[in-house]
Amino acid sequence: MHPDTTLLLVGGLDETVAAAKRLGLDVLLLQHPSKVTAAAERLADALHVVDFTDWSQVEPLVRRLHRSPGFSAAVSLTEPGLDAAGRINDLFGLGGTGWEVTRRFRDKALMRRHLAAADPATAVAAAPLTDRGDLAAFAARHGYPFIVKPVDATASIGVHRVDGPADADRVWASVAALRGTRTDRVSTLFVLQDFLMEEYIDGPEFSVESFSFAGRHVVVTITEKFTAPGHFAELGHAVPARLPEAVDDEVRAAVCRFLDLLEFADGVCHTEVRLSRRGPRVIESHNRFGGDAITDLVQGAFGIDLGELAVGWPFRRVEPLPDRPAARSGAATRFLVGPPGTVVDVRGEAAGRAADAVLVLRLTAHPGDTVHDLRDNWDRLGIVAVTGADTTAAVERAAQVVDEHVTVTVRRPDGVVERVGVAPVSAAFGPEALAATGAEVPA
Repeated sequence: MHPDTTLLLVGGLDETVAAAKRLGLDVLLLQHPSKVTAAAERLADALHVVDFTDWSQVEPLVRRLHRSPGFSAAVSLTEPGLDAAGRINDLFGLGGTGWEVTRRFRDKALMRRHLAAADPATAVAAAPLTDRGDLAAFAARHGYPFIVKPVDATASIGVHRVDGPADADRVWASVAALRGTRTDRVSTLFVLQDFLMEEYIDGPEFSVESFSFAGRHVVVTITEKFTAPGHFAELGHAVPARLPEAVDDEVRAAVCRFLDLLEFADGVCHTEVRLSRRGPRVIESHNRFGGDAITDLVQGAFGIDLGELAVGWPFRRVEPLPDRPAARSGAATRFLVGPPGTVVDVRGEAAGRAADAVLVLRLTAHPGDTVHDLRDNWDRLGIVAVTGADTTAAVERAAQVVDEHVTVTVRRPDGVVERVGVAPVSAAFGPEALAATGAEVPA
């Protein structure tokens, strides 16, 4: 094991370790006690079990590892590990993304303050939420509706739209209940603590999957995001987004400018954008790849492995991407959702995985589980990701796979047993649909 070819990986998936090994790298893996897998133990050259969200535990360990066997890059692609990787890069001058830049991504309130100072023309109004009275004060300054959300959570946990004074009690009660908790519904290893109010941005939402090479930002794809009124759960994704060329260009330019403003230079990013009446506005961003099998969509549609790029680029063992990678197909995810009740039966996962064009099929529902009204991503019952001849074909194929191979049934409170499927989404998203949202469409 030589320092020049050794990666310190903070958390992450088994697939990421495997990607580093394919590139001929040695891997020192720091893994949280709750996330250790047999595959990681087998794949990593050395596995160190540590709570990597606690710097007091991480610092003495990485100082020892830097002395022997040594490492020349520190990377994390999981939200809870990003802060530690940033601190490690700073501590040893490794040249990767440092803690200050990482915090601009991780802390949504800090991101808003930084953007307001750097680019006031496109700033989104925001303020911390510390007591119930802040809700009325923010509305008085910026009007309704507005959004309340944790500053550093993921998967739409704790996100609320405040449409008027009547929502204040409900939203404040939810914030008070979540603050200080570490529940099994939260996808990160953090305690929810601070909350943010921010201006509501109208228009359809997309995510942008990018990779930066020494300050050159490559937008790999714009991803359509399917949602529905009344909640913030994501119901599907599709690539490449079916956007008019002028809108596609505008989104790409806005995200590249955003990454410059945050002083991000190297690595993968997943940035969420809304197309508002004032043009594209960044909702939030993460210096890691997106969840919900978006990496599988990118690989299926473009043949690009974002995980391999992320671990290989610090060692220059991968080639930089062209400015506009070309899609070879479409790809889409659809999510299974059901009515409130109790899961009765779950069948067909293996058959669905074996079906033509399937990238991922995973059923998270189990018999006896309680099904809630959709609130966030954790209330979904399963996921299917597929490829198709184009984006529309992929969206349709995902639903077909579930219809033909998967059976999930739920007993509703009235006793009726209902077979559930994928959530309905728009079959097309062209210039007319975009214009109907009120978003600004460049001429």
